[in-house]
Amino acid sequence: MQTFPVNFLALLVATLAKGALGWLWYSPFLFLKPWLALSGMDGAKMSEGMGKSIAIETLGNFVMAFILVHAVHYAGALTAVQGAVVGFMNWLGFVFVIALTASMYEKRPFRLGA
Repeated sequence: MQTFPVNFLALLVATLAKGALGWLWYSPFLFLKPWLALSGMDGAKMSEGMGKSIAIETLGNFVMAFILVHAVHYAGALTAVQGAVVGFMNWLGFVFVIALTASMYEKRPFRLGA
């Protein structure tokens, strides 16, 4: 595996940005109510263990950003658009396919998230 300098400040910013986008996405301002209805959750049940969930998500966000910076580097992407294409293709080929398959087997509504 080749090594290259990694900008850890950028990784921290990416980690926090993904967390902030997730918070906004599942906030009362956007999709909290439909998600609660589709998932069968309520506010109290959702709040149980929230600190642990946020800690695990934050660690996962950092790992995801770290792996993605390597994918972008190995793909030879030199511009933001090329990096975004690499990110999209990784999402499409891995995250979307796994989430879609899980959604189908679990008989969850597609609107709940794939």
